[in-house]
Order: sequence, then structure tokens, then C-alpha cells
Amino acid sequence: MAELKNQMEDVVWSAIDKLLQERPDICDCEKCRMDMAAIALNELPPCYAVTDRGKVFAKVSQLECQFETDVLLAVLRAVEKVEKNPQHQCEAKKGRK
Repeated sequence: MAELKNQMEDVVWSAIDKLLQERPDICDCEKCRMDMAAIALNELPPCYAVTDRGKVFAKVSQLECQFETDVLLAVLRAVEKVEKNPQHQCEAKKGRK
């Protein structure tokens, strides 16, 4: 059975993971990560695919420089927003500084 998938989700999760690896001072708990993804995805256009061909087309579109810039900016804004106003007590930053 065919699956409907917003390919933008994979791109955003990848960008969040990369950014959080570079910024150990930011809370990376599941709640904060989900909030970051939701905020970024709401700012970006969806990129749905159903067929394998559609998935390939979506992957090719991701190679565009402007696309990468738009995703990075949306993720950075989302991370900043969550970092400034977390929806819980971000106590555990995995002991990182």
C-alpha cells in the first residue's frame, strides 16, 4: 500500500539533529525537539510524496541551495524560540556545558 509522507519532516529532523549536535547547551529532550520540529514545519511548505518517483523528485528538490537555506533558517528560529520559552523545566541538558 502506498504511503503519504511529508518529506519535509525528514529534512527538518535531520537539520534539528545536526544543530543540536553542534549546540550541546540547548535542551534536546523529546518535548523540546518535537516543539522545534512543529514550529519549523509550520513555517515551511509541505513536500508530500506518495510514489517512489515522487520521493525521488522531493529528494532532488532538497539539493537546491535556497531550499537548504530556508530549512536552516526555519530550524534556527524554531530552536531559538523553544530555547527562550521551553514548555517544561529543561533541567537535564545531559550534563553538558
